[in-house]
Amino acid sequence: ILRPATGEFGTAPDSADARLWDNRGMSCTPPITGLVLAGGLGRRMGGVDKGLQLLDGQRLVDRVIGRLMPQVDALLVNANRNLDVYAELGHPLVVDRFEGFVGPLAGIHAGLTACTTPWLAVVPCDAPFLPLDLVVRLRAALESQAAHIAVARTADGLQPTFALMHRDALASLTDYLATGGRRLRDWYQTLPLAIIDFADAEAFTNLNSPAELAASSRV
Repeated sequence: ILRPATGEFGTAPDSADARLWDNRGMSCTPPITGLVLAGGLGRRMGGVDKGLQLLDGQRLVDRVIGRLMPQVDALLVNANRNLDVYAELGHPLVVDRFEGFVGPLAGIHAGLTACTTPWLAVVPCDAPFLPLDLVVRLRAALESQAAHIAVARTADGLQPTFALMHRDALASLTDYLATGGRRLRDWYQTLPLAIIDFADAEAFTNLNSPAELAASSRV
């Protein structure tokens, strides 16, 4: 059973109002919704829809969903075009509420708006090798550091589109976007933030161009 968390954003993420309880009265891990960001313009990919591009015969979005789905309790897909194609995936679609393709923050805003679980895990649609332990490690960082957002980091730097956040971050993000904010990293800095290091930088590879897509092919 999924239920939304209650309470104010300032409530610690491991507080009782964000937990579920099983029928034995024992605390369980709060459910998590996954969000695949596939709503961008794909400029470096030549303007095509990145999520629908093929890697070894499989669409990028399918690969990402296949790796994220076992880590979460529900899944949303953020898309702004080819909605009929994305609808065939069988997961609820969320479209940007801010016009003009303002970047991943608009997709996260749409995901947080639709999210009915305490936590939202965010990943991009062009990362077909994302870690299979991504969510559990981000969740551990949130719990140990009493943060409201956890973000992955590798030797290449912060990976801002790989994150886990509390649903109540929606109010902060809405205000940030309404005042013209567009930078994901800058918004993160306004909230209690946990950063978790991952050794395998290649797992976070984004395939942003036809050349990068071809280089990652094993065929």
